[in-house]
Amino acid sequence: MNRRPTQPSPRDRHAVLTPSHPGRPRLLRPKRVTIVGGGIAGLAAAAVLAEHGAAVHLIEREHSLGGRVRAWDLDGERTMSRGFHAFFRQYYNLRSLLARTDPDLERLVPVRDYPLVGRDGLRDSFASIPRTPPLSLAGFVLTSPSFPLRSLADVDLDTAFELIDVDFPDSYVRYDGESAEAFLDRLRFPDGARHLALEVFARSFFAHPADFSAGELVAMFHTYFTGSAEGLLFDVPDDDYDTALWAPLGEHLAEAGVRIETDTAVTALHLPERSDARAGGWSVETTKGTITSDALVLAADPRSARALLSGLESTGHEQWLSEVTSQRNAPPFAVLRLWLGAEVDPSRPAFLGTTGYALLDNISVLERFEAGAAEWQRRHGGSVIELHAYALGTAHRGRAATLAREQADRDAVADQLLADLHEAYPETADIPITARELLIAEDCALADTRPWNERPGVSAPLPGLVLAGDAIRCEAPVALMERAATTGFMAANELLAGWRVEGTPIWSPPRRGLLRRGLLGALRGRRSARDR
Repeated sequence: MNRRPTQPSPRDRHAVLTPSHPGRPRLLRPKRVTIVGGGIAGLAAAAVLAEHGAAVHLIEREHSLGGRVRAWDLDGERTMSRGFHAFFRQYYNLRSLLARTDPDLERLVPVRDYPLVGRDGLRDSFASIPRTPPLSLAGFVLTSPSFPLRSLADVDLDTAFELIDVDFPDSYVRYDGESAEAFLDRLRFPDGARHLALEVFARSFFAHPADFSAGELVAMFHTYFTGSAEGLLFDVPDDDYDTALWAPLGEHLAEAGVRIETDTAVTALHLPERSDARAGGWSVETTKGTITSDALVLAADPRSARALLSGLESTGHEQWLSEVTSQRNAPPFAVLRLWLGAEVDPSRPAFLGTTGYALLDNISVLERFEAGAAEWQRRHGGSVIELHAYALGTAHRGRAATLAREQADRDAVADQLLADLHEAYPETADIPITARELLIAEDCALADTRPWNERPGVSAPLPGLVLAGDAIRCEAPVALMERAATTGFMAANELLAGWRVEGTPIWSPPRRGLLRRGLLGALRGRRSARDR
């Protein structure tokens, strides 16, 4: 693969570029790398390694690529996915990965608005809010019905200033042991703003705020509201994830020499026989045979990764293994996709975030942006609706949550989601359902309150091993799909650096808040100097 990808240029002049380490353009002698996991992290690592001459063998358990952002065919005209994902403009490294097959990112289409609606009737919109901080935060406060100005007197200003006084990664460490719920209690935002603009971040991590890291919450608030000029609007693929994104990328990687093996589970890992990091010798047992390689990128889902590492023979690094394998998964989530016999109200947005309902967290009207759903609508009429529920197994979800957590009564989950839909979109109560598909899964990482430095990073003390995925620690204020792409690039870079080969540059949103940069940062520095 000789063509180097074009890196999309950030709009934000404060975005941070970490240049690649120096080295040769390509490996002089081929190195064999096995990648476990064909999600975003594994695909990102595969792309960079192949571009620099590595012989990559990627193993994926499922039939299709994409990991927790995959989609699959049901009957030739209907598809199913693991739920809606927003492709924010701050996702620089994910967009760089997608640009390998779509240089102008034409397969990503903008969603004009991102309304959030509470069951109590409060509704927030981000379409008219300025993108550049601090105007973005001021615009939200001044225009949001969930944030009446009289409530400003109740806000704890010291805590509020923490939202713009950040410096990552130190700001992650600052909140060790504190939950998002505890931080929100300190902040004392009005209830409406707390639910619509803040708790939504915790729920999008499939976590209840009591279990979710305050550091991660602050990082996301910084990335979307107070620290980045990219704004809070986002793009979505113009078709299902496999058709629009992962199948083309898989073909691109295959053309570059990457061997992609799907429908294959990894059952065990074996360490190199020698401790020399250059010696190689990783052995990966799969349901179809054994693969040996010089290096290993472990980019599987969190539970699978923990199980594989737990099965390693004595390594001499038991403390590191204990920290990695003690990580927890988030509660289960549910996705209910409905094919309706009549169209929903044309005024409904393509995507709606909700709060206050028994289970429902968002509603997507898929024919508004997915070509496959639009084609189904053209043939059959009606609408294709997707309902998403986060963090089912948490106490605030009530009886339906318990049933979902135990997966003892899937019908109870589907029935409650339908009841929530009928309350949010009353016209759907009288529309017949021609088909439906329910997914309940529990394979997402939990960004809990444990110390930041105890979370696993990309580097590992075992020779030739690197980790990647959205459960993996990185210094930049990124999360979810972007953390997966970023750590995938980082994992590839670390291996390439050990072989004296250059890697790929990595972008991130600004790492410092408004109080630490520009004029405000200078004034803050002078004040700190006087205080000393």
